[in-house]
Amino acid sequence: MRRNDRRGVAYIEFALSLLVLIPLLLGVVGLGLSMHGQLQTVQLARDAGHMFARNTDFSLTGNQQVLSSVAGSLGLTATGGVTGTVGSGTAVVILSTVRYIDTTACGLAGYTTIGSGGAPVGCTNYGFWVFAQRLVIGNVSLWTSNLGTPTSSIVTTTTSNGVAAGSVLIANQTTNTTDRANVPAFNPWNSTSNTGLPSGQVVYVAEAVAKGFQMPPFSKGTNTYAQIYF
Repeated sequence: MRRNDRRGVAYIEFALSLLVLIPLLLGVVGLGLSMHGQLQTVQLARDAGHMFARNTDFSLTGNQQVLSSVAGSLGLTATGGVTGTVGSGTAVVILSTVRYIDTTACGLAGYTTIGSGGAPVGCTNYGFWVFAQRLVIGNVSLWTSNLGTPTSSIVTTTTSNGVAAGSVLIANQTTNTTDRANVPAFNPWNSTSNTGLPSGQVVYVAEAVAKGFQMPPFSKGTNTYAQIYF
């Protein structure tokens, strides 16, 4: 009888330990899957940005399908346009080309007269970062770009006359205040020395977002996010 009593106690102890071990195991699994999803998101942003910086035209459905394959289990849906699809898929990639508006950029738009303060007359966005191009692939309802979003009316939707889809014309870049990007206000193109980047250089930004792994209460499914500059 004593041996059977000890076995009964062991069973009870094991059952009580499972109350701790099972949630701990589930938590480790959930954390691992969340970390894996974050790594996938970072890799998607890196791959998309690298291709975008090399002038891959992501307004084409074929190239979007390639990016969808790269995303793998993240669930990025290829779309036929440049602004994504609301409610479709579980991931989104936001691609932006941003530029700093200096005197050279203002000159391209015809604003060559320098005012008393040193700014080209009529060049409203002088000294600001602006969008030169914006493309969105996937579920646009998941995320709004941390850089901001140019008003849709100034973004071209198709490639025409040598202007790439998603582009913002130089006239709007220099004067339309709704085209300004949320980028720190500094000028990396130092016009007074040879240490800065050349005037007119653009920066390519890739943002990737995917729905996070859900396993309450260990993981609430918070979106994973990555931002890569090229």
